[in-house]
Amino acid sequence: MAKPRVKERYNAEIVPALKEKFQYSSVMQVPKLTKIVINKGIGAAVADKKLVDQGVEELSLIAGQKAVATIAKTSVSNFKLREGMPIGAKVTLRGDRMYEFLDRLMTVALPRVRDFKGISDKGFDGRGNYTLGVTEQIIFPEISIEKVNRISGMDITLVTSADTDEESHALLKALGMPFVNKNN
Repeated sequence: MAKPRVKERYNAEIVPALKEKFQYSSVMQVPKLTKIVINKGIGAAVADKKLVDQGVEELSLIAGQKAVATIAKTSVSNFKLREGMPIGAKVTLRGDRMYEFLDRLMTVALPRVRDFKGISDKGFDGRGNYTLGVTEQIIFPEISIEKVNRISGMDITLVTSADTDEESHALLKALGMPFVNKNN
């Protein structure tokens, strides 16, 4: 299998550029993408258990890897939620699958968002990780709109080895994430 093009570009162009920009003494200090976590909370799953299975199936299609159901850690009586109930779905991508997903996210899925002008740069957590919220799962071409009975969103977290948000932002921008241009 061929190496993902985002991974090849990272190794060939981005590592030397970031090494020079941040004055790293070693190539090993250059931040890299370690994993991508796609998480989908399904609040209506309290009433209908089949929604979790549909969420797991959709995430598995989007990621190209089997997703798992997430389980409630605590009971919340106001939401009729009991500890141990399935309440969402998640999948963690690493290695080549992670780069393939990132490529599809940047080149296919995000441009399909209505009135897309770029993603906000406010999703950084202070430790070099970036979280992006997607409001509709139908932006991914793997999801057939005829089979969807409920439009739902998901969170996509890009976990990097960067120590600061500035380093992480530079890495993601170099990888091709379409951040909003503040100059316009």
